[in-house]
Amino acid sequence: MEHLASVPPRRGTVIFLNGTSSSGKSSIARALLRSLDEPCFHMAVDSFHAMRANTPAAPDELAVVLHRTWRGFHRAVAGMAAAGNNVVVDHVLSAEWRLLDCLALLDPRDVVFVGVHCPLAELERRERARGDRPAGLAATQWEQVHAHGVYDIECDTSLADAETCALRIREFLPVRPSPTAFERLRARS
Repeated sequence: MEHLASVPPRRGTVIFLNGTSSSGKSSIARALLRSLDEPCFHMAVDSFHAMRANTPAAPDELAVVLHRTWRGFHRAVAGMAAAGNNVVVDHVLSAEWRLLDCLALLDPRDVVFVGVHCPLAELERRERARGDRPAGLAATQWEQVHAHGVYDIECDTSLADAETCALRIREFLPVRPSPTAFERLRARS
């Protein structure tokens, strides 16, 4: 193990999937993990919420607990990438502060910002079919999630399946533009 101390540091790539609930982010993330050439971690905000104890919280306390969970999630992603790990992030940037927090924490040169789109009618159909999301959740996220308007690459999961979207993202990685979407967004904020 001592030889690991001499391994040169590197920064990990963050493939940041942003879209509403039921837009297909998790399916794309799983397809990416199967297709990428290097080891990669799928970090989903839903997984962080699932780790929290099921202890009831008063309504006024719940907002604080959720806010801390999102902030912790962002810092965990940044820490994994800073340690040299490649990460596929599955997130819903349905509040402006979430994007601003990620812009402040992540090295913008290392982020491939992916917009995951799907028409509202299809999102609502998916919500009904899944049955594990509150009805109308995607509709409440619809206005804000893509409000910033800047991505490196975008996918529409009503037009392409997860494997096709993952392949497009994989093929995009070696030809990423500079400045990245995160660099442009950070300069604006």
